[in-house]
Amino acid sequence: MLVHRRIQAWLQANPFKVDTTLMLFGVLFFVLSATAVGSPHPVFDIVVSLGIVVPLAWRRTRPVLSGSITAFFCLMQVIFSGFPLPADIVVLATVYALAAYAPRWASLGGLALALIGGMLFVFRYFANPFEGLGTMTAAMFVFNVIAFDAVILVAWTFGDLARTRRLALQALEDRARRLETERQQERDLAAADERSHIAREMHDIVAHSLSVIITQADGARYASAQDPEIAVKTLGTIAETGRGSLREMRRLLGVLRGDELASTRPLPSLADVDSLVDAVKRAGLEVSVHRTGAMRRQLPAGAELTAYRVIQESLTNVLKHAGPSVRADVELEWTSRGLEVRVFDDGRGAGADAPPPAPPAAGSGQGINGMTERVALYDGKLVAAPAVGGGFRVTAFIPYTEA
Repeated sequence: MLVHRRIQAWLQANPFKVDTTLMLFGVLFFVLSATAVGSPHPVFDIVVSLGIVVPLAWRRTRPVLSGSITAFFCLMQVIFSGFPLPADIVVLATVYALAAYAPRWASLGGLALALIGGMLFVFRYFANPFEGLGTMTAAMFVFNVIAFDAVILVAWTFGDLARTRRLALQALEDRARRLETERQQERDLAAADERSHIAREMHDIVAHSLSVIITQADGARYASAQDPEIAVKTLGTIAETGRGSLREMRRLLGVLRGDELASTRPLPSLADVDSLVDAVKRAGLEVSVHRTGAMRRQLPAGAELTAYRVIQESLTNVLKHAGPSVRADVELEWTSRGLEVRVFDDGRGAGADAPPPAPPAAGSGQGINGMTERVALYDGKLVAAPAVGGGFRVTAFIPYTEA
């Protein structure tokens, strides 16, 4: 930073120290000068000079108090002193300070008092108040009053301009702070949204793949005793599912790292539903897919990914919670308003003869919450509930509104 900028920054940061220093120099100069005026009352003149100069120390921090004290001692001078004092020049600094730092009423009131004081100053020291105007003509008196008040008005104008500039700078600083606060809030919201998105993706990828792997591993452990070939086939399914999950995780982590190749790889869509169903079938779940209707227009990639994740999460829940010998059905119906996805099974549900459910695992409910949030992003609706008589039913509707 340049030297003059450092000095300016220090002056702005320490107004009281600056004004106190100026006041001390003013006391040394104007009070000593008051003793050289030749007044018959030097003590009075020194006291009045001090009363006019000392309030300069508070001209910015307490401008109304400073101006009031200065005005009082100026009035005392006009009434009791027979000579003008060098300290009277400080009145201009007081008028400037009132205009720049005091409230509006004090600024205008100080200007009015200063203009009246200028007229009284001319009348008191340049004309004899007991003999009319004495040797001064009326025109000369008016000219002197106008000259004195013009100087006062110029000082007030400069102060008012400084006030306007200061308020404008404060407004800009406040606006900059508000914008920075809003930007920080937007960043926090974006980060929270991204964390939620990542959590949903992680849940969809990991929960589905691990459910398939666990199911296959349990089945292979019991079936291998009778038929070792089943174990070999099952281990192949586990390996394939693990590799697919690993690819998805690498893609997701590549997006987080900013990997351009990873971020441009295609996301799962409705065209991948058959591959998903095949993987679930290999895990031992009987699944059928039914498609009806025809799409009126293409859904955005994010909406297709949402439909895919709803099917994936629903089938994962069937594997985890529906029990053995379960059949699941997936229906994709295109209507005039959008896509309706239905996934239901005939496993354990809300029937009266159903066995009591197992205690919920840690994090239970996150899958349904994630599906609901995904569908809501595209103005859709999701309903997930046990079906009467057994089984569980998930219905999601994604309209064309985002297409």
